[in-house]
Amino acid sequence: MAQGQTTRMIANDMECVAPDEKYVVARLEEAGATLLALPHTGYSTRLHTSSLDIVRTALEAYGWGDEVRARPMVSPARKIDEMEQALAWIPLIPLDRYVLRRIVGARSLVSPLTGRHVFAWRRLAAAIGADHKAVQRWHAQGIGLIVAALNRAGGDAATGR
Repeated sequence: MAQGQTTRMIANDMECVAPDEKYVVARLEEAGATLLALPHTGYSTRLHTSSLDIVRTALEAYGWGDEVRARPMVSPARKIDEMEQALAWIPLIPLDRYVLRRIVGARSLVSPLTGRHVFAWRRLAAAIGADHKAVQRWHAQGIGLIVAALNRAGGDAATGR
């Protein structure tokens, strides 16, 4: 931090950090990993149309099913709260810059098992029909807009208070 420069601090449970680009990217990537670690089972609005799922579950329970896929550990409630807080930063990018929102949101998805981004720069560029270097610049612009909004809000937008 430059001398004489004032930045607002974001109060976290155990630390106070200035909301810079590295901090925002790290929090968004952690939130993306937490989101992908959440279980895909339980109650949902999806309709179950057959009882074949029960048979498959029984076969898998006795070891007759497909090989077991590794699943990440379910995150504690604190991590889920931090995920919701960080993902609430994406709407700080103005609505008319929706491409930046998509890029920042997609790039925040990190596999909790491997630690790799779900969308590499080139894959993301192919999805939106642009050059990967342009996508990297747009991601940096989106993160910059989030940092500027957090600094303007004085930390209230960052802490959810």
